[in-house]
Amino acid sequence: MTDFNVNPFVVIWENTRACDLSCVHCRAAAQSRRSQFELTTAEGFRLIDEIATMQPKVFVITGGDPLKREDTFDLIAYARERGLEPSLTPSATPLLTDEAVAKMKSHGLSRMAVSLDASRAELHDDFRRVPGSFDITLRAIRAAARFDIPVQVNTTVTRRTIADLPHMVTLLEDLGVVMWSVFFLVPTGRAKSSDLVSAQEVEELFGFLYDTSKRVKFAIRTTEAMHYRRYMMQHGATQLPLGVHAGPRAPRGVNEAKGFVFISHIGDVFPSGFLPLKAGNVKQESLRHIYRSSPLFVSLRDPANLKGKCGRCEYRDLCGGSRARAWSMSGDVFAEDPLCAYVPA
Repeated sequence: MTDFNVNPFVVIWENTRACDLSCVHCRAAAQSRRSQFELTTAEGFRLIDEIATMQPKVFVITGGDPLKREDTFDLIAYARERGLEPSLTPSATPLLTDEAVAKMKSHGLSRMAVSLDASRAELHDDFRRVPGSFDITLRAIRAAARFDIPVQVNTTVTRRTIADLPHMVTLLEDLGVVMWSVFFLVPTGRAKSSDLVSAQEVEELFGFLYDTSKRVKFAIRTTEAMHYRRYMMQHGATQLPLGVHAGPRAPRGVNEAKGFVFISHIGDVFPSGFLPLKAGNVKQESLRHIYRSSPLFVSLRDPANLKGKCGRCEYRDLCGGSRARAWSMSGDVFAEDPLCAYVPA
C-alpha cells in the first residue's frame, strides 16, 4: 500500500486554465485565453518524469480545457512512455471532436473523464453556460466507446442538480460509463455557497449513492465528500462494488495532501485543486520535496490538527472531512466540514 507520507495516490496536473466554457461552479474561474506563464512542453515533460518516479496510481491531465494546448496529446504519449496511465478531462466544446477522441486513443490515453451535470440538455447547458454542451458531451462519450476508451462522468451536486440525480443514473447506465464521480461543491472560484445543499441532504444522498452502487455496473465515488467513507462503514461496507475497467480505487483516507497533490498551470503545488493554499512551485523545487516535506502538506496529513467534531470523530483517519470546504467557509483549513451531519460518538 502507498505510504501517503512518501508518495501520492493521485496526481492531477492542470496544464492550462484556458477554456471556452464559463461554468457557474468553475474551480479555476477559467478564461478563454491561455496564460503566457503556463509550464512549457519541456517543463511538462520534466514534471511527468518526476511524477513517474513517485508512481501514483492515478494521473490526470486537466484544465481549464487541456485540448486548448496543442501539445496535450504529446504529453499523454510521454506519460504513457514513462509508465503512467494518463487520464484526460476535456471540456465539452467544439474542440472535443471524434478526431480528437481517436487521437487520445492513439496516444495512449487510459481514461477520459467528462463533466455531465444533468440528464437534460437545458439543465446541463444552463449550468455550463454554453448551449450545445450537453450534446457535445454525449457525442464524446459515445465516440470514446467506439475507440474503447473507458469513460468517467463527473457530476457536481448543487441545489440546481440534486433532484435530477436519479435520472442521471438511468442515463449513465444507457451510456455504459465505468465510473460516476459525484462532486460535492466547494465554494471556490466561481462556485457560490448559496448553491450548496445542506448537510442533511448530503447524508440522504449518501444513502441513494450507496443503494445505487449495489445494482449498477459502473463504480461510484465521491469527490470532496470524504464522509461518504464513514457512511459506507456504518452500513457494513468494506468497499463499493467496482465496474468493469473502473481502475484503481483509492485506499481509505485519501484527502487533501494525504495521497493527493495538484499542480497548477504555472507549476504551483496545492493539496487540492479546491484548496488554494500554495505549498511551492515545481520550477523552484522538486514535486517530491514539496509533497513530502512542505509544512502545509505535513500538517494536513496529521489528523491531530483537525478541530471541532472532525477532530473528535472516531472516523477521522478514514475520512478527515473536506479541508477545502472547511477553509473556504471558515478560513480555517482544520475546521470541521460544514457539510457533515454526523455527530461523533
